Amino acid sequence: MTGIGMYLVIAVAIVLFLWVFFYFIPLGLWFSAVFAKVYVSIWQLVGMRIRKVPPAIILNSLVSATKAGLKLATDELEAHYLAGGNVKQVVNALISADKANIPLDFKSGTAIDLAGRNVLEAVQMSVNPKVINTPAVSAVAKDGIQLICKARVTVRANIRQLVGGAGEETVLARVGEGIVSSIGSAVSHKEVLENPDNISKVVLSKGLDAGTAFEILSIDIADIDIGKNIGAVLQMDQANADKNIAQAKAEEKRAMAVALEQEMKAKAQEARAKVIEAEVQIPLAMAEAFRTGNLGIMDYYRFKNIEADTSMRDSISKSEGQQKK
Repeated sequence: MTGIGMYLVIAVAIVLFLWVFFYFIPLGLWFSAVFAKVYVSIWQLVGMRIRKVPPAIILNSLVSATKAGLKLATDELEAHYLAGGNVKQVVNALISADKANIPLDFKSGTAIDLAGRNVLEAVQMSVNPKVINTPAVSAVAKDGIQLICKARVTVRANIRQLVGGAGEETVLARVGEGIVSSIGSAVSHKEVLENPDNISKVVLSKGLDAGTAFEILSIDIADIDIGKNIGAVLQMDQANADKNIAQAKAEEKRAMAVALEQEMKAKAQEARAKVIEAEVQIPLAMAEAFRTGNLGIMDYYRFKNIEADTSMRDSISKSEGQQKK
């Protein structure tokens, strides 16, 4: 190997050594921490690299906390990072809470962060309450008039309830339920329109923020619109239902009457058939009576005269009936 080749190998080796050295020992960060009066040993930086913890995140967060007057340990920040937490966000939240005199320690902050909530946003919401607009809530007063109400709910984050507390959806659902209950208990919709603040008072008195991650500061009714006359619609539906029932009963009676008429016609036809059958037997009976001597010629003529007289009377009664019509 020539002298130039040997120098190249040495230069590459030196570069690799320096790269590895500065990778495991970020001197720039170490000096920044020292000047910020945050003392971290070089071996701690090497341990962070070995544990695959970015030293920049830990040291910058530690410097920010120290400058803000908070005392945090490097091991705590590393443990939170390894647990999947957002170290920078937690430290910023602790600084904001300390400046706003909000009681929040590192353990509570990391628990809130690991629970999936934005701890910095929660602290900011504790300082600057948030306004939530409810969707349109429909309710019906006792006089049957529908009212469509919209409200603005001002909430403040409850730091102690962020872990395990219900979210915005629960608050909106409870407020909507309270609005429906308040309007539904009103005697008249005019009463609600005249005093919409009564809804806010009733809803606030129910303690709807219990078990949630928020504290309800106020509920303001933004808008109330008049909807349908539900009472009249229900009465119309009931009247239509009653009409349909009456029509069904009338149709049932008509069908029964038709069936009875058909039955009577069938019985009449059966009776006429029996009469015809009996009339057919009359000549035979008369012939038998002539043979046996029970009927004479004079009796036969009297029968014919009665029959002709009856037929004449029937024809006269029919002609008089037609003349009257």
